[in-house]
Amino acid sequence: MFIQTEATPNPATLKFLPGRTVMPDGTLELRDSEQAERSPLAQRLFGVNGVSGVFLGSDFITVTKSDGEWPHLKPAILGAIMEHFMSGAPVLANGSAADVIEEGEFFAPEDAKTVETIKDLLETRIRPAVAGDGGDITFRGFKDGTVYLAMKGSCSGCPSSTATLKHGIQNLLRHFLPDVREVEAV
Repeated sequence: MFIQTEATPNPATLKFLPGRTVMPDGTLELRDSEQAERSPLAQRLFGVNGVSGVFLGSDFITVTKSDGEWPHLKPAILGAIMEHFMSGAPVLANGSAADVIEEGEFFAPEDAKTVETIKDLLETRIRPAVAGDGGDITFRGFKDGTVYLAMKGSCSGCPSSTATLKHGIQNLLRHFLPDVREVEAV
C-alpha cells in the first residue's frame, strides 16, 4: 500500500491520501481521543503521540498535530493508516454513519432560494478547492445578510482561513448574491 502525503496551508496539518475511499458519504472531524471512539482509524491515529485532530474526507485523511515535528510524526501516522487499511477494519464503528450528520441549519423560510444558491456555489466551486487543501466547509446558516459556515479539517485553525473566508468565499458569494453582506465562521 502506497500512501501519498501533501502539505496543507495549515502548518500544523498534513493530508494523507491512502489511494482508496475513506468516507463514501460525508466527512467526519474528530478533535480528541474521546470522539475517536466513532472511528477505529481515528483511534489508531490518536494513539500517535502529538496527534490532536483527525479529519476524514472522501479519499483523504487530514491529521493535525499539537506538538512534535512532522519528520518524527509522519512515519508513525503512515504506519497507523497502513495498519488500519491492511487489517480490513471499518473506518467508522458500527452505527456511526448516522452520527456524521450535523445539527440543524438555520435560515428564514423567505431566504430559501438564496440559501439554495449559496449551497450550490459551496458544492460546485468552493468545497472541491477546500478539499484539495485537506479540509471541508459546510453551510450552517443565513441570517440578516450573513452566511455562517463551518470550517473543518486543515481549514479549522488555519492561519489563512480568515483570508479564505473574507476574500475568497465572501467575494464569490457577494458576486452572485447581492443579499449576502458577509461570511462568518462558526
